[in-house]
Amino acid sequence: MIAKAREEPAQPGRTFLRSLNCDGAYGWTLLTVLGFLGLLAAGGARWAALLRYEPTAIRAGEWWRLLTAHWVHLGPWHLLLDATGLLLLWVLYARELRPLTWLLVLAGATAVIDAGLWWGEPQLQWYVGISALLHAAWAAGAVGVALRGQSAGWVMLAILGLKLAVEQYTRSSLVTEAFPVVIAAHRYGALGGLSVVVALALARKPL
Repeated sequence: MIAKAREEPAQPGRTFLRSLNCDGAYGWTLLTVLGFLGLLAAGGARWAALLRYEPTAIRAGEWWRLLTAHWVHLGPWHLLLDATGLLLLWVLYARELRPLTWLLVLAGATAVIDAGLWWGEPQLQWYVGISALLHAAWAAGAVGVALRGQSAGWVMLAILGLKLAVEQYTRSSLVTEAFPVVIAAHRYGALGGLSVVVALALARKPL
């Protein structure tokens, strides 16, 4: 006689967390990223000044700013806005791409943003914030959805394109006017995220 394996009762809490992409390793990864952002914010203006994108300092050898600038913020309000954007994109797209693909998107977008700011915005004196990387995640996640034949991906890409076009036309952010926003960084971020996923798709690599 073969005994049936006892079925585990459904766990609504776990199902809910999974629907938000906040279960298991995904949840811990999100908490780690948010904690890292909070830790950097705890350093205040002094840390931001040491870590921000600043061409004169980079020319003097402080190359780490090309990496760290994307993770520090002007203050609590700036951090809150970007953290909210991160949460929304996490819920939408965290599982749309493999973890390795997300790492490639992060690295590729960072390079494109830095190159765009360095050569495309030579007048820029400094820059901070994760918003450009969020635009990269938006573009990459939406393309991933679209390539799976889901119309929601194309809709989100259209919304992203409209947002970038309006910001370019008005020369101001659609989200806030409480602090200066380098809207060109959003454009470079979206381009970076889009480029990585499209390149992987053309190379027939798994997303």
